[in-house]
Amino acid sequence: MPSSPIRKLVPFAEHAKKNGAKVIHLNIGQPDIKTPKVALDAVKNNTLEILEYSRTEGSDAYREKLAKYYAKNDILVDAQDIIITTGGSEALAFAMGTIADMGDEIIIPEPFYANYNGFAIAAGVRVVPVESRIEDNFALPPIEEFEKLITPSTRAILICNPGNPTGYLYSQEEIKKLAVIAKKHDLFLIADEVYREFTYEGKEHYSILQEPGLENHAIMVDSVSKRYSMCGARIGCLVTKNKEVIATSMKFAQARLSPPTYAQIASEAALETPQSYFDEVKEEYVSRRDFLVAELSKIEGVKVAKPQGAFYCIAELPVNDTDDFSQWLLEDYRLNGETVMLAPAAGFYSTPGLGKNQVRLAYVLEKESLKRAVAILKEALKSYIG
Repeated sequence: MPSSPIRKLVPFAEHAKKNGAKVIHLNIGQPDIKTPKVALDAVKNNTLEILEYSRTEGSDAYREKLAKYYAKNDILVDAQDIIITTGGSEALAFAMGTIADMGDEIIIPEPFYANYNGFAIAAGVRVVPVESRIEDNFALPPIEEFEKLITPSTRAILICNPGNPTGYLYSQEEIKKLAVIAKKHDLFLIADEVYREFTYEGKEHYSILQEPGLENHAIMVDSVSKRYSMCGARIGCLVTKNKEVIATSMKFAQARLSPPTYAQIASEAALETPQSYFDEVKEEYVSRRDFLVAELSKIEGVKVAKPQGAFYCIAELPVNDTDDFSQWLLEDYRLNGETVMLAPAAGFYSTPGLGKNQVRLAYVLEKESLKRAVAILKEALKSYIG
């Protein structure tokens, strides 16, 4: 199993804090946005006397309300098309275990969410990467590049939309092109859509479950973690109209018994969150993104891609090894008693050698913290290089 590039430097950060340093965390997508009060109150005011197992596939009430939420987003599914999981992570693990056997292949545009590597290795699945480049703002590679990689062992194409770690938003046209490939070669198209609400410049998110004729090929992964700033709830879901996928995923779900009860109660209540909450959050993230990209672009030798969604960006730094640089920041560098924790980007690639000079930055902190973080990064690079 690979170490997480997001969390593997945590011991160094904790050591720095114990020695009096303040660490600004740009390494992890933990928003500082407040969780909707309606979700927290649902747990606080609950009168359960027995904290029982829930249904393996999640409570009927939650899945039915979730189906209505999707309908508002032009995604027409029924409650029986949904399996509630322990975070989007478990939904991804279920999806890979369901559709692929040992030695099978899944094509993924890279860089990709680092844990896809871990889930694939755990399932004995081989990741076949299609490289996207910072020079192209991490746009979807030409469809021909996907077709070149399809073999008799290929089972699926997996995308994250909007993307983690790139912030890239797939257009409706791109989804349609991927759908054509999936149908032509009888593959699954898996989409991790946990950042659906966070799209910018007036662009709309287009789900794979909105694409006609893809019913037996589309598997969507979702989560409450980012949408409602509820990362600790650990509630996600797998959604598909393919009955065989649901039936097989249920076997994996039964093996872990059930998703957490209190967290489902909170997640069900969170569905009552008004649109104004998302409008305000999106406006805040756009402001943070614009500030961070503009400030990073001013640093000599730094190249940064502009995200169209989610709340991450990839920056290329004028160093040879961002793993070494990121560890050095935590162990040896301080500016006015502060330092920055980054996520080295090599762990978001599966092709050896790629991403060695890149980092993923999460703009989940208020602008004052981002301002200090960029100032630290600028001075640290001078010291590290010089």
